[in-house]
Amino acid sequence: MSSSALTSTLSANSECPASQPPAKLSYGSKVYRRTARAMFAGGFATFSTLYCVQPLLPQFSREFQISAAVASGAVSTSTATMALMLIPASILADRYGRRTIMSLSLGLSSLFLIGCALAGNFTQLLILRTLIGLTLAGLPAVAMTYLSEEIETGSLGRALGLYIAGNALGGMCGRLIAGVLCEWGSWRFSLGVLGILSVLATLDFSRNLPPSRHFTRVKADTRRMVKSARHLIGDAGLPWLFLCGFLVMGCFVSMYNVLGYRLESAPFNLRPAEEGLIFTLYLIGMFGSTWAGKLADRVGRRNVLWIMVVIALAGLLLTLTQVLPPLVAGIAIFTFGFFGTHSVASSWIGMRAGHDKALASALYLSSYYLGASVLGAVSGMMWRLAAWPGVVALLTAALLLCLAAALYLRKLPPLHTP
Repeated sequence: MSSSALTSTLSANSECPASQPPAKLSYGSKVYRRTARAMFAGGFATFSTLYCVQPLLPQFSREFQISAAVASGAVSTSTATMALMLIPASILADRYGRRTIMSLSLGLSSLFLIGCALAGNFTQLLILRTLIGLTLAGLPAVAMTYLSEEIETGSLGRALGLYIAGNALGGMCGRLIAGVLCEWGSWRFSLGVLGILSVLATLDFSRNLPPSRHFTRVKADTRRMVKSARHLIGDAGLPWLFLCGFLVMGCFVSMYNVLGYRLESAPFNLRPAEEGLIFTLYLIGMFGSTWAGKLADRVGRRNVLWIMVVIALAGLLLTLTQVLPPLVAGIAIFTFGFFGTHSVASSWIGMRAGHDKALASALYLSSYYLGASVLGAVSGMMWRLAAWPGVVALLTAALLLCLAAALYLRKLPPLHTP
């Protein structure tokens, strides 16, 4: 079905599918490289905006006289509202186009991040972080669907790996820059600088992302969506992948939420800039996502997913040490396992979902970010009650459940060869 531009303002982002769409993009082509660059930039802006406040949580606790559990709301409000908005954002993308929604999502959230630097109190900060979650949902809701539609199956793992690598770099730079600039200036200065960087990444994304060539604009159909959701939830494998996303993301956000409080206390006693250096371990996450994606393309997702969960669990247990070098090693191993798990699970979603890729991706990511909100909040309470051993006990239980789901999926007959 042909479509026209929404308005002159959005004409540059309009989707124009051909009556006979060309072959999907393959690894190595010029358009593939442009797509990968754009999605890398989009992932960077998304995760730097979403998680830049994590190293600042101890600063919030001191300035606003609040506990770690309350301060973690600066993260969990964004992830919770993002989880709620993913399905509505996917509906808007079906109607108005993938590229349009992703570009608007990044632009608006970048402006709200700049606004966070001007917040007069913690309540205002939470409101702005809530608005960031609402607007930022447009990119993660659509990114995996866009890539699944535009890129051939044999190259999809690499493309998703690069997108997730952009997530990792954004998460790393957001946390690292926030920690360093906070020591040089203040948390307000940190968020203002990161907001400007997010605007620049948004411009690069909009300039390089090609229009969809395999997209058909459709109107929202509630009855069809409910039917599709029932079909997806009734699938033998997809609910378990949703559960994996919920658990592994919840564990990841929980660790990094509490990490700043642990590193600034005895026996480590690190300064904010030193704590920020820990987030350079995201580079290992970038490698983990691309490596796991390539390996999954080669030997199958069912044979890789459970291994990535085991790696994350091993890293988590290593963080129980009271010595800094092995603690850092444990965080690195955990980060590698998390990004590998997410890369494999997210690419598997599109392959099992068939024609309902957009809704399946939205359901997966809703579970993913809901896990960040739920386990992120609970881990803050566990820190207050039982310190780091209590947090590790909570996350170990979650990863063991994730491992059980991955082992079940390993035995599941595929709908499409994963």
